[in-house]
Amino acid sequence: MLDTRTLGRRPGTMRELARSIPLESRIGLDLIGIEVGSTVEMAIRLEAVSEGVLVNATIHADVVGECGRCLEPFDDVLDLQVMELFAYPDSATDQTTEEDEMYRVVDDFIDLEPVVIDAVGLGLPLQPVCSPDCLGLCAECGVRLAIAGSEHSHEILDPRWAGLAAKLSAAGSASNERIDQVAEEK
Repeated sequence: MLDTRTLGRRPGTMRELARSIPLESRIGLDLIGIEVGSTVEMAIRLEAVSEGVLVNATIHADVVGECGRCLEPFDDVLDLQVMELFAYPDSATDQTTEEDEMYRVVDDFIDLEPVVIDAVGLGLPLQPVCSPDCLGLCAECGVRLAIAGSEHSHEILDPRWAGLAAKLSAAGSASNERIDQVAEEK
C-alpha cells in the first residue's frame, strides 16, 4: 500500500519511491515464477493527474523456472515496466468505469499488489526455455539432446513394414553373396 497524501491532488505533482518487497506467496505461472521469500525491487514514480494517480513503476525480480523443452531447472531475471492509473473517488473516470475495469485510490492509499501480480503474470513466458537454443528431449528415449551428442539416434521401423524389411535384407544379403562370388572369380 502506498500513501498518496504527501503527493496531493494538484495535477503535475510527482513523487519517486524505491521499494524492496519480500514475497510471502509465489507469483507466476506453472513452469516459471518468483518464489516465496524472493525480493521484488521496485522503482516507482507517482504523478497526480486530474483523474487520479498515475503510477509508473519498474519491477525487477529473480525468477526460477523449469525449461519447457528439456525440463531442467533454471534461473532468470525479470524486468518489467508498468504504467497504471488509479482513479480518485468520484472522478469522471471512477464514475464511468466498472469496478473491476480500473484500479482506484481508496482512502488516499493505492494497492500495487494486484498491479504487480498482473504484470508479472503477463510478463512471464508461457513456455519458458533455459536457453534459446535448447534442443529439448529425445522423443524416443527422453535423454536431453544437449548431452546426448550428435551420434544419438534410434532406428525406428514401422511394424507394418517389418515383413518387407526382412525380405529386402535377406535379398540384399543374397545379392551381396553373388557380388562376392563374381569378384572372387575374376
